[in-house]
Amino acid sequence: MDLGIKGKRALVCASSKGLGKGCAVALAEAGVDLVLNGRGVEALEATADELRAIGVNVTPVAADVTTEEGRAALLDAAQGVDILVNNAGGPPPGLWSDWDRADFIKALDANMLAPIALMKALLPGMIDQGWGRVVNITSASVKAPIAQLGLSNSARAGLTGYVAGTSRQVAPHGVTINNMLPGIHATDRAVSLDTGVSNAQGISIEQAIAQREATIPARRYGTAQEFGAMCAFLCSQHAGFLVGQNIVLDGGALNATI
Repeated sequence: MDLGIKGKRALVCASSKGLGKGCAVALAEAGVDLVLNGRGVEALEATADELRAIGVNVTPVAADVTTEEGRAALLDAAQGVDILVNNAGGPPPGLWSDWDRADFIKALDANMLAPIALMKALLPGMIDQGWGRVVNITSASVKAPIAQLGLSNSARAGLTGYVAGTSRQVAPHGVTINNMLPGIHATDRAVSLDTGVSNAQGISIEQAIAQREATIPARRYGTAQEFGAMCAFLCSQHAGFLVGQNIVLDGGALNATI
């Protein structure tokens, strides 16, 4: 399918690896020029070279978007983009009693306030040109909270509430905002979570993975490639009537009718 976005330009956050990279690859394959972001220079440059080989222009920006300085550097490179993909690694797991105010502020900065700041900075340009796409990568925990991920549950739910209202305000201008809610995918985040289970239960990583896969109707983890394909569709010309939606990609793990 021709997504109709060849020649567009996108900012994809946290895109040197994992789900962010999956989105960047899919957009590059659709002919979209990219501004990539990540904290690690080496991984970011490697991904940039990989995507340039597809035949698109790539601008890597190593920056921490949770800081004002990092966002300024990123926005300087990303002015005028047609597409924004917000993404950030999730906060660490734990118990409700583990977290204090500083932990919540850190989670909010990364998973709620930074994405909102980027939207506020880039949405006006999209509105002026009458076309734009924003995709926020959140978590399936927005629909079904995961007890040990209380920090993520809280921050990502806040972002979801912001998007619910904002998406309907910008839709008349040809700009859509939607959220992608991943379950477990084969990324570094899954390794971290499975390692935690392995250590807590005294089992091997392989056993921890098998245990988690057994809870997923698809009986496997998702891939960054299939996640990226959905992101690219949401950014396409074909998704203009999809506004303010939360799309779960979790292999059926969320047991809900709606």
